[in-house]
Amino acid sequence: MPFLLVAYARVRIGYESFSTPRAMFDKLPPYAQRATWAHQNTFEAFMVFAAAALMAYVTGVNSSTGQVAAIAFVVARFLYSIFYILNIPLLRSLMFAIGILSSGTLILLSIIQTSS
Repeated sequence: MPFLLVAYARVRIGYESFSTPRAMFDKLPPYAQRATWAHQNTFEAFMVFAAAALMAYVTGVNSSTGQVAAIAFVVARFLYSIFYILNIPLLRSLMFAIGILSSGTLILLSIIQTSS
């Protein structure tokens, strides 16, 4: 979702700016700058989640807690992007924490599964 907002804003400021994308960033409206940051942060958070989800899969975690954690991550990251773009820092931080806790839960479940 943030990517679509960034693309829309970039098209609105003109195609000639595509030759210098970093310089174009300064011309973007604040919501598009925040969308860019949300988009980049989503890649960073996804790396941790992907590793945690793979750990859960490989270790055979098959619990409703794991399923809830995975769904919570996706929902929290979606809401994180919305709150980031709308510039609501408290809710954005809460969604960030839920996303990290969801990934941590998957890792913890994997460790518990391996130990038993």
